[in-house]
Order: sequence, then C-alpha cells, then structure tokens
Amino acid sequence: MTAMRHPPVIAFIGLGGNVGDATSTLRSALDQLDQLPDTRLLAASSLYRTAPVGGIDQADFINAVAEIETILPAQELLQALFGVERAHGRDRAVEQRWGPRTLDLDLLLYGEEVIDVDGLSVPHPRIAERAFVLVPLVEIAPEAIIPGHGTAREVLGALESFTCEALG
Repeated sequence: MTAMRHPPVIAFIGLGGNVGDATSTLRSALDQLDQLPDTRLLAASSLYRTAPVGGIDQADFINAVAEIETILPAQELLQALFGVERAHGRDRAVEQRWGPRTLDLDLLLYGEEVIDVDGLSVPHPRIAERAFVLVPLVEIAPEAIIPGHGTAREVLGALESFTCEALG
C-alpha cells in the first residue's frame, strides 16, 4: 500500500533580510525554495527596501514574496524554510526578536487554511499590518485570499499609509 500524498497547495512565503548582501541572499533563497522537495516556485515579487519594524536601530530590510506550489504539509514546509534560513547563516536561538538577520522566511499563506499549532500560525498573525508583505504579495497575487481579512488587494487598501521602495 502506498502512502497518501498531500494534494498540491499554493503557499506564499515572505522573504526578508538586512545583514550582509541581502539582495543576493534573497535571490539565493528564492532558488533554494524552487529546489525544496515536492515544491516548485511559481512566482517571485520584485525586491523592496523597507524600514525595520520593532523599534530596534538597524539597517533597512530587503523584502519579497514568493508563490510556491507544494505537496509538503504546512509543518514540513516550515521546517524546510528554517533549513534554508540556516543555510544562509541565521541562528534563531541567539538573535534578538525583530533584530537584524541574514534571512527571514515566513509562511504567510498555505492555501486558504487557518492553522494555529505550536510554532505555526497561518495566515501569518501580522500579515494585515505589514505593507512590506502586502505590497509584494499584491504584486504577484492581488486576489490571494487572506482568511479572515479578504483579498490581499483589499487588505493593502485598508492600510492607512505605508512606504515600500521597489528596487530596480
């Protein structure tokens, strides 16, 4: 008897970094997302320069969003994302929350599922507040459904103000 395969799911990954050559790091991470088992990269947004959040004095971030198709269950996908982060020098155990980092990969959306288990909340808990996620998400998938909020375009339109500078 063969194991049941998980049906393909469209997921969105937020990428960010502000240590070292963040532009090169994000491009490398996008390549690695396309190499994950049972996963393929469907689209990637432009890169955006954004101010950091969290009140820590640090360099601006470079951010993007990737759209992938995967048959990995959400928790396996999250573990694979952590592996990509580690490959780019991130050590979550020693860093300061909202502090500088080489690479941050966030599982933003996993189909239209709502997941709340230890260590994983989907949709990302602060997605509706973060222009640095919504602007690149709207660029590649304006009609993506953010459960509990509406489409990505609607959620971005509800933000009071924001700045995201697209890089050339």
